[in-house]
Amino acid sequence: MRKTPYQQRIELLQGTLDLLILQTLRWGAQHGYGLSQLIRRNSGDRLQIDTGSLYPALHRLAKRGWVDSEWRISANNQRTKVYSLTAAGRKQLAAERSRWDEMLAAIGGVLNPAQAGGS
Repeated sequence: MRKTPYQQRIELLQGTLDLLILQTLRWGAQHGYGLSQLIRRNSGDRLQIDTGSLYPALHRLAKRGWVDSEWRISANNQRTKVYSLTAAGRKQLAAERSRWDEMLAAIGGVLNPAQAGGS
């Protein structure tokens, strides 16, 4: 039986959304909808970030000084808030990526103990 796209969705680990937003903003400034679309597209349509999760995360990242925002006029002449990565955000991204790599190695060790040198 084939799973529907909804059933194939992957739930994000807590804290992973910040990493995804910071990484996506590393490629350039984006408005919220653009961020969610880039994350969805770059994940092969497996990760869909709801606005109820995205905007609180953007506000939290801005409060920490990792993201800046400014109002701009879009291509279709509408006012839109655009987010960009700050220098502190780039530093935080490097730390988050390092922790992510450690977590991947740890999970890989549990799933494949023989490859990790375990029993």
